[in-house]
Amino acid sequence: MASRIAPSPAHPVFYTPDDYRPDESAAYLMRRILTLMAAEVDEALEPQGLTSAQWVPLLKLHMGHASTVAELARECQLDAGAMTRLLDRLEAKGLVARVRSSEDRRVVNLELTKEGRDAARHIPKVLCKVQNAFLTGLDVAEWQQLKDLLRRILDNGTKLQGSREGKE
Repeated sequence: MASRIAPSPAHPVFYTPDDYRPDESAAYLMRRILTLMAAEVDEALEPQGLTSAQWVPLLKLHMGHASTVAELARECQLDAGAMTRLLDRLEAKGLVARVRSSEDRRVVNLELTKEGRDAARHIPKVLCKVQNAFLTGLDVAEWQQLKDLLRRILDNGTKLQGSREGKE
């Protein structure tokens, strides 16, 4: 696969095969941070009986990012089968209810139960506590700079993916 960004003064080469060290790559470091954070969040939510696979869709439903099975699957980047199995578990725990649309019987709407809303309201507290602990030692300017840099990397990745999809 040819690179879509040619090296230039505007695009320096940060990695080369001759001296590549995976443990020094930005992607590796980001992945390690996410893995460690996920473990901390999972541990904090374990008393509520929630796993990372379960709290993410609960939070997305709570925040209004999805209201149907199809939307939630897209938001959680899961295929329909995996989402169905996940919803089966959430429904068995009494956190989510599936309600067939009265306008279109093919559409299944999702609603948080009272227990689901209570559980979902707790999730942001845990996320804030864990993320703030990981950011210990940074000042506000460094935190803003970190977010700005990550957004730029994300924008680059989004553009690369968009250019690939445009060629397919």
